[in-house]
Amino acid sequence: MITPKYFIAATKNFNTFEKNVPAHYFRRSFYSESACTARISIAVCGFYELYFNEKRITKGFLSPYISNTNDCVYFDEYEIDLDVGENIIGILLGNGFQNNPGGYIWDFDRCDFRSAPKLALTVSYKTDSEKAVILESDTDFKVAPSPIRSDDYRFGEYYDANFEIDGWEKKGFDDSGWQSAIIADAPKGELRMADVAPIVKECEIRPIGITEVKDGYIYDFGMSNSGVCRLRISGKKGQKIELQHADSLHEGDLNIAQVWFVRDFWERDKGLVHKDTYICRGDGTEVYQPSFTYHGFRYVKVSGITKEQATEDLITFAVYHTELHARGDFECSSKTATKIQEITKRSILSNFHHFPTDCPQREKNGWTADAALSCEAALLNFDPERNYREWMHNICKAQSKLGSLPGIVPTGGWGFDWGNGPAWDCVLAYLPYFTYVYRGETEMIRESHESFIKYLGYLRTRTDENGLLSIGLGDWCHVGNIHPPKAPLILTDSVMAMDIARKISVMLKAIGMINEAAYALDESEKYRDAIREHLIDRETLIACGSCQSSQAMCLFYGVFDESEKDIAFEKLLCMIREFDDHIDVGVLGGRVIFHVLSDFGYSDLAFKMITREDFPSYGNWLKRGATTLWENFIPEDSAFTSDVSSMNHHFWGDVSAWFIKCVAGININPSENDARAILIRPSFIDDLDDASAYHVMPIGRVSSKWTRVPDGVILDLEIPDNASAVASLPSGFAFEDLSVSKAVTSGRYKIIRI
Repeated sequence: MITPKYFIAATKNFNTFEKNVPAHYFRRSFYSESACTARISIAVCGFYELYFNEKRITKGFLSPYISNTNDCVYFDEYEIDLDVGENIIGILLGNGFQNNPGGYIWDFDRCDFRSAPKLALTVSYKTDSEKAVILESDTDFKVAPSPIRSDDYRFGEYYDANFEIDGWEKKGFDDSGWQSAIIADAPKGELRMADVAPIVKECEIRPIGITEVKDGYIYDFGMSNSGVCRLRISGKKGQKIELQHADSLHEGDLNIAQVWFVRDFWERDKGLVHKDTYICRGDGTEVYQPSFTYHGFRYVKVSGITKEQATEDLITFAVYHTELHARGDFECSSKTATKIQEITKRSILSNFHHFPTDCPQREKNGWTADAALSCEAALLNFDPERNYREWMHNICKAQSKLGSLPGIVPTGGWGFDWGNGPAWDCVLAYLPYFTYVYRGETEMIRESHESFIKYLGYLRTRTDENGLLSIGLGDWCHVGNIHPPKAPLILTDSVMAMDIARKISVMLKAIGMINEAAYALDESEKYRDAIREHLIDRETLIACGSCQSSQAMCLFYGVFDESEKDIAFEKLLCMIREFDDHIDVGVLGGRVIFHVLSDFGYSDLAFKMITREDFPSYGNWLKRGATTLWENFIPEDSAFTSDVSSMNHHFWGDVSAWFIKCVAGININPSENDARAILIRPSFIDDLDDASAYHVMPIGRVSSKWTRVPDGVILDLEIPDNASAVASLPSGFAFEDLSVSKAVTSGRYKIIRI
């Protein structure tokens, strides 16, 4: 493989709030004596669009990847057919993460790798010989400012069509008046192929309503999602059109306070954030769609247009996210539960841009806990493992010499002093662990095992005199925005450290690192012993904090002995009853509480807690108009104000995994050592007439559907031929042969009450 290595740029100046620097066109003409197949390799610090012989060939939106270029620099490869005679390479180069002043809250405006965007490119014949190089990036590339006068990953794009250069990407274009590219310093990071699923357009959404306000028109697209608007307009030369995006309205206008942070620069930010601006050329119908930014939104306020221009065809919502294919789903007779599944999937997809982000509007950060908490649901519903693998490489690269991890990846250094800790760092174990469980893959484990051991060693240096941890973020977003959360940090940190070490042990054993696996298991047991000694009341069997999250986490992660579990669960049940059968948890407790209820035969209660319409519940979100998962559960009198931190978050998304695993009953690899093993363990919820789910395993499709009939339940199963499947029925039910557990294959099974 011939990789690009000589970096060039248009300028050393980079875009700031105070002085905009345009994105630049790059072009290079070269000649070929024969028609043949070749390849272009292009590495970019920033985002790019690539043209060859007048055709746009870029693999996906926001290519090649988003990274700290001190750690990793990404390149793409394209196969091309050379023409006899002149051939043209054209590139439009945007800032991407290389220059993101809109990320100043997380210090992206001052990070060490910040610079003007730059690229390295090679054209070569399809051979690995160095003699195969046809051309490389150098000062023979010509550059000129583009109509993109400013682009920021988080804030938006400013496009002036009057700066368009017609034919710039075509053969025969006269670029003699253009400047020469300049040689740029090579980035410090490792050069890597962007072996990821690209960001693609899923669909287009038309507005369902248009409302006139004092300074424009608000377009309502009916749902929150991620992407950009395509503008189509016939305007006057110089007409300035602004499109600002938000998830909700407040007092009839965009609720900008909900999609950005009120900080010292609020007066500046509120007029810029999530805004794309277009200046008309004025020569007929003009079409504009941003190239180097995206937004999370339901509503768009369009300013600078006339009433006659405010038509349904003015803007279209083009939905973009990483190309994830369906691998599973759930539905049932409850419209509420089925809708919760739908908005959970939408939240996962709209927050996946190369890697999982926390939200597509406020931050667009790769928050580690968000990805960890929803990764099992993501793997059950989609195929994110290819992108997980690459992001995992960046996570390991971001690890400090001491072994600590930042709360966001990529980062320029922010997130080590605040925003991390075991409950967030668990991403290091969760992504490879759940990929191993569901796909049987060990590649991430093999690539990351050194980071596993390093991290366990780091944690041990942070324990207190009792062997416990209290160093990071805890049970975030507790119901009602209670802060600090009811579950003490020392409990949640220590339990998560215990679980991280146990999962690492499972993974290391899977790749034959027996001694290291034993070390990790011993670390897990040490944390468990310390928790039991110092954080569990041995007389009452109540975990420190006396709350739903503490009790559920200790039950789910195995802190209680087998002989203690029934009593400990009764304590949890009392806590739930005291809260009138509502959740009273943060995201860590929310990840496990429904599974614990199902483990003890209380799936009906879990279903009620999830689907009920009063606050707090997922059903209450739906009642209040949610089309994606929200970041927090806040009382109804706070709806659609800045109190709802984000209206498109996915870290409450494990509810989808609960639907698939505990209601439909599909459990893959329950023993953690055989990705072909299936346990069918459904819950016949009293409020449901039927429920079904499927999941595509590496060996084939498994599905489970149960339907209530007058004298029992019909269970329809689809089991892959070479799978090993067992069905286990809930209390009070049996197969016709009166067994309650048995090996199963594809077919229909009658289940009776006993």
